[in-house]
Amino acid sequence: MRSTTLLRHLIGVPDLFVRSVGLEGRDLLLEVAPRWRRPRCGRCGRRAPGYDRARERRWRHLGLGEIRLYLCYAPRRVECSVCGVRTEQVPWAEAGSRFTRDFEEMVAYLTRATDKTQVTRLMGISWRTVGEVVERVVGRKEDPERLSNLRWIGVDEFSHRKGQRYITLVVDHVKRRVVWAAEGKDSATLRKFFEELGPEKAADIEGVTTDLAGWNLKAIEEHIPQAEVVFDRFHVQKLASDALEKVRREQLRGTRGTPEGKFIFRSRHALLKNYGDLSSSQKQKLREIEKANKPLFRAYMLKETLAAALDYRQPKRAGDALREWLAWASRSRLAPFVKAGRTIRQHLEGILAYIQGRMSNGIVEGINTRMRMVARRAFGFHSADALIALLFLCCGGIHLDPRLP
Repeated sequence: MRSTTLLRHLIGVPDLFVRSVGLEGRDLLLEVAPRWRRPRCGRCGRRAPGYDRARERRWRHLGLGEIRLYLCYAPRRVECSVCGVRTEQVPWAEAGSRFTRDFEEMVAYLTRATDKTQVTRLMGISWRTVGEVVERVVGRKEDPERLSNLRWIGVDEFSHRKGQRYITLVVDHVKRRVVWAAEGKDSATLRKFFEELGPEKAADIEGVTTDLAGWNLKAIEEHIPQAEVVFDRFHVQKLASDALEKVRREQLRGTRGTPEGKFIFRSRHALLKNYGDLSSSQKQKLREIEKANKPLFRAYMLKETLAAALDYRQPKRAGDALREWLAWASRSRLAPFVKAGRTIRQHLEGILAYIQGRMSNGIVEGINTRMRMVARRAFGFHSADALIALLFLCCGGIHLDPRLP
């Protein structure tokens, strides 16, 4: 077997000839050419007449041990009837890239498994290049039909930088993956999703889970009025927990330095945890608060009663319990709970929809948590596009099958 034939089998790239082999230091240089005779447009892939050649280019391929391997070729320029003058398509790499597809897929696979700094050391490329490679891999690997057959979706936002910099996410509950993401956190951002989805596909959506924020509800009601809006218990209970914390701080400020104040000091965990998870010392702390500070204990009972109402499986019993809770919150003389009660009353229908179907935003929140870990692991991003590409790589259902060198 000739050496060029052996190398062609080793590098594993189809539709390629190996013409000659050279060595430059520790770099193995393979002069290659596409198998097809007529050149193809580098943008659309159509066959087009070529008229000259550009200078020789090198594409980094997966190495052989400590030896770096480059594919060398002088691509032809073609005159495409649709795209105009373009550089011809090559079977081993994307247009504009200096790496082969196999090399880029290995980079993306490692980026999903470890931090970008380790990827730069393993693959010998720059930190910024890792992000560019991930964007290209996601561009060619993401499912073009990901916005088809959507029935239940989840909407949430992810804070990716300081200064109120957000990314809006849309998740498919059925396939449990991210199907859309864009920078921003307002109705205009979410409208871009519905515009891309189209009215026909939007009409197939049966329900959407989201938080209690008003910025997304406006776009949802405008584009998918037929969909059932569901607010899960996490966001509802968070309202009560936040209200309880505000009451605790108010009472602590008002009783600081008094005998009553010492019972409130370091009581946050005892108040916010579920009663069944409390330790004996935390239960004792609650008993002390009950005797020393009636308003704070009332706030704690409001928080626990709301959780008990959301535990009901029957929508009618849950609805009755929630209405009783709303009446109690409105006359509790605790301003944070009065405000929380108004919010819950405004979204009561969506909260009861959670009771009936138990469809929650847990998948979206889980992806949100995973992306925070990925963002910390990457030590920041220069653009939202790089983070969105990594989001789809990790949570978009993209399958990678890197070929080991």
